Amino acid sequence: MLLIVCYDVNTETRAGRRRLRRVAKACEAVGQRVQKSVFECQIDVAQMEALERKLLHEIDLGTDCLRLYRMADTRGCEVREHGKFKAIDFDAPLIL
Repeated sequence: MLLIVCYDVNTETRAGRRRLRRVAKACEAVGQRVQKSVFECQIDVAQMEALERKLLHEIDLGTDCLRLYRMADTRGCEVREHGKFKAIDFDAPLIL
């Protein structure tokens, strides 16, 4: 499944800046960054639940925001890209 992870971490404090780095590293471990605080992750349900637990452990629910968009069937999902960045197509053949 395709999981879209979006977050907004309050970075006004040193602790907030550390949270932001930890949240980004957790997302980078399982997906690709498509914008500064947006990741696309091609993962299964167990991996999604593990990532969600890790992110909820990192963020401050009083000052930060975390949104997870689960796209169960990527064939029905349309993504239109504009601009410099081009995402990796997880369903395309891998060419080395």
